[in-house]
Amino acid sequence: MNILVTGSSWFIGFHTAKKLLEIWYNIIGIDNENDYYDIELKKNRRNILQWFSNFTFYNISIWDRENLEHIFQTEKIEKVCHLAAQAGVRYSIENPFAYIESNIIWFHNIIFLAQKYKIQNFVYASSSSVYWNNEKQPFCVDDRVDHPISLYAATKKSNEIIAHSYSHIHNLPTIWLRFFTVYWPYSRPDMAMLKFALKMKNKECIEIYNNWEMFRDFTYIGDIVDGILKSLDSNFHYEIFNLWNDKPVKLLSMIELLEKSIGIEAIKKYLPMQAWDVSATWSDIEYTKKKLNWEPKTSLEEGIKKFGEWFREYYK
Repeated sequence: MNILVTGSSWFIGFHTAKKLLEIWYNIIGIDNENDYYDIELKKNRRNILQWFSNFTFYNISIWDRENLEHIFQTEKIEKVCHLAAQAGVRYSIENPFAYIESNIIWFHNIIFLAQKYKIQNFVYASSSSVYWNNEKQPFCVDDRVDHPISLYAATKKSNEIIAHSYSHIHNLPTIWLRFFTVYWPYSRPDMAMLKFALKMKNKECIEIYNNWEMFRDFTYIGDIVDGILKSLDSNFHYEIFNLWNDKPVKLLSMIELLEKSIGIEAIKKYLPMQAWDVSATWSDIEYTKKKLNWEPKTSLEEGIKKFGEWFREYYK
């Protein structure tokens, strides 16, 4: 089985590709390894994947449709796991064009080729940010998400709409995975867990909004990868699944666990809420449990302990 994993040098793409390689699928990884954050972190992830003889890597941009189509032709792609995207809610305010290019144009390039070459399954990472204008919690896949409050969320919702049209017109099987605050080793430095840990290491101040009244549904990467693999092995025509931990915790509680795990006390600063943010995220995963036969298995305490072990070793 030949599976294309886009964003293979990024956080979730790396862990997904690594697990698939261990199962012994042939993985074709694509990543342009841009400078959105530390390139060395991306290269280190890729170097680990290149230990596997069943891994093939292409350092190209999905913008390059000609070379992308060449990969579909020569590698005989059978399934696509599309995890490459321009991530981050805050950065979409600073650099909106990056999101239109990466999350709209590039996305269409790959889904177009997926249907052209009759891919068996197209699994894609959406985002919990599509829910962020909804007052009802927990968030459910049946909830309407027609009024996104960030450009990032708008591009992800657009992807879901485009995918629905391709499933309807071209009979392309598509599965959309909405996950939030995924953490563990080799995570993105702009995400809460690693961002806070690095600031603590450098004795910098951690800024927390809404005066600490923030709740987040942290999800362990191993559980996320399990959901992605189950999606790749499924035969749904069109589905949307929430892959969350279903146990929102106060952000201060997470920081206390992090302080204990890495052995450094955080310097904290209280700030008011930002217009594009939400005070709490909580997902209903009953539909995912029933339909995908998936549920999270890793507690936040266990996950942060593992994160701390990796952090201390990687950052000395």
